[in-house]
Amino acid sequence: MEKQQAVDQALTLANAAQIAMLGTNGDDGYPNIKAMIKMENEGLKTIWFSTNTSSRRVGQLERDPKASVYFVDFEQWMGLMLVGEVEILQDAASRERLWREGYERYYPLGVTDPDYTVLRFTSHWGNYYHALSNVTFEI
Repeated sequence: MEKQQAVDQALTLANAAQIAMLGTNGDDGYPNIKAMIKMENEGLKTIWFSTNTSSRRVGQLERDPKASVYFVDFEQWMGLMLVGEVEILQDAASRERLWREGYERYYPLGVTDPDYTVLRFTSHWGNYYHALSNVTFEI
């Protein structure tokens, strides 16, 4: 598979995905994986998530921002791993950007709830897998 074809297919996969696996480094040095709702993506470079400030994931990212994001399409046997870093954001613009109706159920104080946090993942490189081909590329 050609590199550009892999990047194009990887972008299609990321755009269509509703769930992504976020990998962080645990306190004991072992990888931790969590399924997260992908809120938005800007191509393959930036993936946006929201979560609880009090979550284990935020604590891990405060100590070590290195992370990976994995998207999968089981029906077509496609996978995309992105490797990069996560920023923990609490600014008003980021919070409002990802706020959705119904979030009050989880964040009763609304968009300014101190337990509401935005995560911005920025990827450095990716690896796309499909049809027994692996293609690694910089982003």
